[in-house]
This record gives sequence, C-alpha cells and structure tokens, in this order.
Amino acid sequence: MTTLDRAIIACYEKAGKRFELYVDPDAAYAYLDRQKPDLKNILVSDEIYADAKKAEKAKPADIEKAFGTQDIMKVLELILRNGEVQLTTEQKRKKVEEKRKQIIAILLREAIDPRTKTPHTQLRIENAMDQVRLNIEPFKDAREQLEDVVKLLRPLLPMKFEKIKIAVKVPAAFAHKCYGMLKNYGLEKEEWTKTGDLVVVVEIFGGLQGEFYDKLNKLTSGQIETKVLSSL
Repeated sequence: MTTLDRAIIACYEKAGKRFELYVDPDAAYAYLDRQKPDLKNILVSDEIYADAKKAEKAKPADIEKAFGTQDIMKVLELILRNGEVQLTTEQKRKKVEEKRKQIIAILLREAIDPRTKTPHTQLRIENAMDQVRLNIEPFKDAREQLEDVVKLLRPLLPMKFEKIKIAVKVPAAFAHKCYGMLKNYGLEKEEWTKTGDLVVVVEIFGGLQGEFYDKLNKLTSGQIETKVLSSL
C-alpha cells in the first residue's frame, strides 16, 4: 500500500454533498481498468472526507444518506464505480492513448471514404484527430465513444460505415488452408464443388477489404477469384 503523500483522491458528489477517499493510484488504476484487485489494497486511509486535503471528515448522517451504509469498503466500491478518480497525469495520458489507438483500430476496420469506397489510412485518421478537440475518456469503452468521435471527424474526414458481401472461389489446392481464415470473417454461405473448390460468401466491413484480400492472396499465391456482390 502506498503512503498518504503519494495517494490520489477518489470523489463522489450527491445531493450537494461531496465525499472523498485517499486511494492507491496503481491499485485504483488497475480496478478501473477492470483488473479488479482486492479493494483492501486500494484504500490508503480509513476515513471518508468531505474535503480530504483539509482533513475535513464527512458527517456519518451524510454518508448514510448518500450511500445507504457507513461500511467504508462498500462506500469505496460505490465511489470507484460512480464517482471520479483523480489519476496521475501519466496514468491518464497512458490510458487516453490506449483508447485513442482502439478507436483508430475500429475506424480502420469498419469505416470507408464514401468518395473512393476505400478505407482511410491510419495516418489520415491520426492527422484528423490531431486537428479536432477530442475528449477521450480514459476508462470508457472505445466503441461507446465512437459516435462522438466520428461526429467531430466527419467535417475533415468523410466516413461511411458500410458492410459488403464478397463471393470468393478458392481452388481445391488451397481450399482447406483458406477455410479457417474465411470462417473467422463470418461465412454467410459455403459450398464445396465436385472438383474440391471452395465457394463462399462473406460479409465484412468495407474497411477490412484490403486486409481480407491480402490474406487470401498470400494463402493462395494470388490464385483466387473474388467478386463484390453488394453494399449494405
């Protein structure tokens, strides 16, 4: 457990009352990052404060009213779940960068430029992000933040989330080698011909086209037939 001088503050406000706890920065970070360490390792002080820096303790009646209990471990769990943790600058930077990369990965996989019908490049997405004022939440799921991010990026970076259906014919010599890879993308239809060729239909996000074709070409040395059937 860390010392009080290195601890950070976890806080929660309800009905005009503020409640603060001193917590271990690393253990609190791990908990918020869904690593779920023992709650006992998070708490640095056994006091619930109205103002931790002034050492002003919260009134028992206020604690009971806000949390329905005075059990400090239950209060701690409720504050971590519903309140705000004042992460260190380095912790916040690290987590925001991690979420940023996750959002970029989703855009690369699922979004296309409607003007060219091709995926945006990573550099193009990163440059657009740098030009807008993004407020990425360090512990909010990347996909839950996607809608707000896309709204900010679209004036600079036209985007369309589109799925396409692709028919693929794999020669018999490569069929079994390719089957697992194709199945990972999600097979809508599959058929084995009398000659052993594999014919399938897959449905993928438009942004995955390049990756999809590259994998097929590597597995078959380019001996593959594909046809885009439709856009959804």
